[in-house]
Amino acid sequence: MPPIAARLGPHHDGSSLYVGDSTPRLGDRVPVRVRVPSGSGVDAVRIRAIRDAEPTLVQAKRDGGDDHEDWFTADVEVHNPDTRYRIQLDRGLQGYSWLNGTGEHYRDIPDAHDFRLTTHDPGPDWARDAVVYQVFPDRFARSGASRELPGWAVPAEWDDAVIHQGSQTPLQFFGGDLDGIRNKLSHLKSVGVTALYLTPIFPGGSNHRYNASSFAEVDPLLGGDAALARLARACHESGLHIVGDLTTNHSGDDHPWFELAKQGPDALERSFYYMDKNGDYISWLGVPSLPKFDLASQELRDRMFGTGDSVVSRWLRPPFDLDGWRIDVANMTGRQGEYDHGREVARLIRRTLDEVRPDSVLIAEYTSDFTADLDGAGWQGSMNYAGFAGPVWSWLQSAAHEKSVQGNPNRTARRSGQSTVATMREFAAAVPWKVAARHWNLASSHDTARIRTIAGTPEMVRVAAGLLFTYLGTPMVFAGDEIGLEGTNGEDSRRTMPWDRPEDWDQETLAVYRDLIAVRHAHPALRRGGLRWVVQTDDAIGYLRETADERILVVVARSRWQGALLPGGLVYQSAETLYGEVSLVVDGSGVLIPGEGPGVGIWRLT
Repeated sequence: MPPIAARLGPHHDGSSLYVGDSTPRLGDRVPVRVRVPSGSGVDAVRIRAIRDAEPTLVQAKRDGGDDHEDWFTADVEVHNPDTRYRIQLDRGLQGYSWLNGTGEHYRDIPDAHDFRLTTHDPGPDWARDAVVYQVFPDRFARSGASRELPGWAVPAEWDDAVIHQGSQTPLQFFGGDLDGIRNKLSHLKSVGVTALYLTPIFPGGSNHRYNASSFAEVDPLLGGDAALARLARACHESGLHIVGDLTTNHSGDDHPWFELAKQGPDALERSFYYMDKNGDYISWLGVPSLPKFDLASQELRDRMFGTGDSVVSRWLRPPFDLDGWRIDVANMTGRQGEYDHGREVARLIRRTLDEVRPDSVLIAEYTSDFTADLDGAGWQGSMNYAGFAGPVWSWLQSAAHEKSVQGNPNRTARRSGQSTVATMREFAAAVPWKVAARHWNLASSHDTARIRTIAGTPEMVRVAAGLLFTYLGTPMVFAGDEIGLEGTNGEDSRRTMPWDRPEDWDQETLAVYRDLIAVRHAHPALRRGGLRWVVQTDDAIGYLRETADERILVVVARSRWQGALLPGGLVYQSAETLYGEVSLVVDGSGVLIPGEGPGVGIWRLT
């Protein structure tokens, strides 16, 4: 079968190559650049910008190019805090087409996937370069400290099997703690990790601690406040950032605020919860032990995320110095029936971070569609289940993996590369570029099956990792993925790290993670470059990551495929292999990508 002849169409995205790298202010005029292949029949380029909900057209001028492509530029005024625009390509007698974040369209389209210029600060610069490592504290490492266990805990030996179904699932206690994590920071550094993300560290009557009984202290079972201060100091001394996990949607039913709320209608804390005069209350998803916060309460807002001595602000300050928060069930926070404070709450939390610790991150948990809420004014990005993990799982799922990944009653469907790319493009295009560039992409988490179980083989895990460490956004690794841990669901995935059983480590997978992370760190285009799709077949997908100084081609394949021939204009001298065993064939006819697979290829085109 001959290779696919790939065609590069007109392109624009929100990276510095096309719109610069600064955050504009209202009234600024931003040069918007578009690249158009030579000989494509485009007579003129215009920018259709939205100004106070009314479309306007701005003529673009040709301002450079070469034998292969032309560049057009137009100045777009940032008239609104969120200024949307798309590109009109005039093709003479053929009419015009529209170019937006999902590609070129020869029809009229809605504004949902238009490009966006925003005045909102996108968040700290370090987050663009980060590799995040998620740790579930109970299962990562023990320090050896002796502690008296609470009555709820079902003690387990470190090598015991995880109870992942039944009433004891949240009660099984392995005893990992913060000093244990501190003692293993060298492992994170050896892998190439730059940020540690901890699931909840506040006390709660479970091993997961999402049912907090207090936000005022670190769980003594984890070593208490002093252990967090030691861990944060050790992280910062070794060049790591550290991010906490906070539930702003609910508390545990043994939290002092809830205990006070139950005392009577006159209790101030009764307004903190959706509780009627009889003491009946609304809980998260009907779980009685998780009473839901009513964030209409100003007093609750002040205590949870005000700029004073609130929960959010206290742990950002010395001696704890967290570098930001991941917010649990952010999609439901502030929302209940007719009441919707969700976006307002996000902006208030962001305000506190900007005032108390300006260089901190704010990441939202959305396990489904996040696009309506992430305009950049509140959450800086989302855990990217919908726009990365989901499509990657569906593309790489092994035939032996019969179960759903996230609790859907149907198994995850195995889809084509074309469908995978379409989903990834739509979710990326539905938010501002600088938000999409700060999502936490993931192949597994403590709430899902492990990528090794989903994909089935080390070869397929490598393909997933190839996407994870090169795609637009920040990669997040769930502790243990790098050594091949398995798990059929979120609970089963919370297995202990086998520190004393190195023979159980998948050294090949560990090398893959280390090597791919090293390539990412070495090449700014993989962290800050644009994203131009060039390959979409059933079994292979590929894209270019580009800056003004660097062009990198990434192709991943789940099996052997027909290969692709790219236009010769992509390579002026040669192609340097950065990762993989396959070399590109470069000659006068173009750039031939061999159809090897499964595998990952990363090349620097010079």
